[in-house]
Amino acid sequence: MTKRYFGTDGIRGRANRFPMTAEVAMKVGMAAGLTFQNGNHRHRVVLGKDTRLSGYMIENALVSGFCAAGMDVFLLGPIPTPAVAMLVRSLRADIGVMISASHNPFEDNGIKLFGPDGYKLSDKIEGRIEAMLDKDIELALADAEMLGRAKRVDGVHDRYIEFAKRTLPRAMSLSGLRIVVDCANGAAYKVAPAALWELGAEVVAIHVDPDGLNINSDCGSTSPLSLAKKVHEVRADIGIALDGDADRVVIVDENGTVVDGDQIMALIAQSWHESERLAGGGIAATVMSNLGLERFLKGRGLDLHRTKVGDRYVVEHMRANGLNVGGEQSGHVILSDFATSGDGLVTALQVLACIKRENRPASEVCRKFEPVPQVLKNVRTSGGKPLERAPVKAAIAEAQSRLGESGRLVIRPSGTEPLIRVMAEGDDPDLVHAVVDDIIGAIANARTAA
Repeated sequence: MTKRYFGTDGIRGRANRFPMTAEVAMKVGMAAGLTFQNGNHRHRVVLGKDTRLSGYMIENALVSGFCAAGMDVFLLGPIPTPAVAMLVRSLRADIGVMISASHNPFEDNGIKLFGPDGYKLSDKIEGRIEAMLDKDIELALADAEMLGRAKRVDGVHDRYIEFAKRTLPRAMSLSGLRIVVDCANGAAYKVAPAALWELGAEVVAIHVDPDGLNINSDCGSTSPLSLAKKVHEVRADIGIALDGDADRVVIVDENGTVVDGDQIMALIAQSWHESERLAGGGIAATVMSNLGLERFLKGRGLDLHRTKVGDRYVVEHMRANGLNVGGEQSGHVILSDFATSGDGLVTALQVLACIKRENRPASEVCRKFEPVPQVLKNVRTSGGKPLERAPVKAAIAEAQSRLGESGRLVIRPSGTEPLIRVMAEGDDPDLVHAVVDDIIGAIANARTAA
């Protein structure tokens, strides 16, 4: 079934434009509320958000929908996405909701849904909710005396900070480390600096002044240049860059070099494998992860399980195959010993633990393999199915033949934008650039011809 509302990570779009309107958000609250009612007890939903201006509008609309469905709403305020996933279980809620468009600019917003187990919803359940959105479901809503209530919940920041700190060994301290943390003017602007400071680090926090409009603006995990400058300026040992909802992280070493999710997964996988903590004999990552990661793991007798793009699919594969480390090159890292979704702060703490144990600079600890040259380019589409056109198919087949067994080619439509993403990697950088440009050209020509 083709989805009209849900994409690869919940519902997402430009605020106040379909599907991110107050009307749709209210219907989502109604539909999700009805879907997750089970039994005669009072049902509850935990509702968090990041710092976008549109969060106020979406939050109130969702509250109306959930209350109409007879669910009590616990309002968490600005808080990281992984905290919502944790609090669903901690507060025994029936559903969790995060209002966020993750790393996107403030103009966008989104709705992420979690089940009572703290995991993102399956395609099947999303489909069930979506099927209700265009129907008249008024007759199924709660009677007047059974309407839900909404209230703010205090102390949720402290709960999450304690949870994050407990992922490290009790005796471990971060004293002696000077850490710059970039919170992207987003959801972690309070909790991340506080957690690092309480663990003993000297903390320099940047981009912690959200105004509703500056989330992810030239900062955070998708724009770590200002973090690298600050690391150099204050002579920090390491920099940590979160995104707007803090479910992803990239690291900047003491030299200002960016360490992406692939390197982070390699580091944690090796560390956990050596301590006999790594489950399943490997890790899960998407088709976009670098071939260098696969070779690094293979050299240590570990497997790389590849999935579709989207941390939800990584988690599903991890659960099905007994893996406890997985993630994406972008910095979504799932450590299922601790959490049910990507958690930028918890992942960063594991990196810091490795640095403390090895007592070496981040540049030495975090660089585990030499990435294979990889090129990713996007081409905008205007509808239709250009990948099914004969000239485009021929260009793709030619590119695969030229790369041979020493390279990889991944072509996929974006789940959130009208784009086709073309990625190639291989040991010959000139060849990689050439095949990507050839495919991009073929898709562009097909679009023009259409």
